[in-house]
Formats: sequence, C-alpha cells, structure tokens
Amino acid sequence: MSASSVAARRYAKALYELASESKQVDKVRADLAELAKTFETNAELRALVENPAFTPEVKKKAIAAIGARMGCAPILLSTLKLLVDRRRLGALGELSEAFAAIAERKSGRVRAEIITAAPLPDAYYAQLEKTLNEVTGRQVTITKRTDPSIIGGVVTRIGDTVFDGSIAERLKDIKQQLLEKAAPSAR
Repeated sequence: MSASSVAARRYAKALYELASESKQVDKVRADLAELAKTFETNAELRALVENPAFTPEVKKKAIAAIGARMGCAPILLSTLKLLVDRRRLGALGELSEAFAAIAERKSGRVRAEIITAAPLPDAYYAQLEKTLNEVTGRQVTITKRTDPSIIGGVVTRIGDTVFDGSIAERLKDIKQQLLEKAAPSAR
C-alpha cells in the first residue's frame, strides 16, 4: 500500500467523522466524487495544483473558487485547503474512494465491482445485485467495468474478496492441472 493511499485513508476517516457530526455525509461524498472527477479530467487544474511555482495561497484560492462554484460543503473546502498545505491534493481521487468506502461501510452498504468481457444487459446486473444483497446481508452497490482480457464470464470483487468466474481464470486452472499431471510422467 502506497504512502499516499495510507494518507488518503487517514484524511478520509477524519473527513467522515466531521461530515457525520454535521450530518452531511451524503453531500460531502457527492461533492468529493465530483471534485475528484473534475481534478482527474481537467489538465489545467492538475497543472496548477501540481506546479510548485504556484504558492499554496494561489492553489487554495483556485480550489475555493471551484468548490464555491460547485456548491461544496464548507467542511470539504476546509479539508481541501489542508490538503494543499500538506501537499496531498494529488491524492484527491484516493481520498474520494476511501471516503466512499467508509461511508458505505458505516451505512451497512457495500460496493461490488463487476468485471465482464463485454457489457451485459441491465437485467443481469439487477438480478446479480439482488443475489449479492441476499448473500452478503447488506445493501450492495454495483459498479460495472469491462475487461476483454477475461475472455468471458464474470469477476466479482467485494472488498478484498474476489469471485473469479472468468474463462481466462478457468483456462489458467486447466493449464495448471495439465502441467501437474504431465510433470510426474516427464521424469
């Protein structure tokens, strides 16, 4: 785990506690996700924040202006200014993900990443979400991702648990079994 990930989790935990006290968890989560997306997609903003030629005050003013225009929660803006001071604003995406994970865990929800080789019908995802809700006993939020390298099947990731039902994984298992069977006869 990288140092920025560890720092992002610490900031996310502190921000969550502040947002929880002020009953603004959902607002801060949405604002943070939108800011992280803006930061990721706007090269000019990233250049401003990452350029050491700009003073922290200039960076804070830019972040405050963007946050005000977006209607961000004041506690989030204060956190962003702290991140500027500590030179951690580059970890905004990780902070957003960590905050969302904490918020989901605290609310009894869990996120499941579903990876398929090609997009599947929405009805499939709805049925899968229903099944995962029953299996986990928690409210599951599905995020979809495609990865042609899995060839077919589905890979489901819930937290640290991975259910790999991909064809690529099955082929790897078959290859390993064949190698194990062939190894004793090669002697």
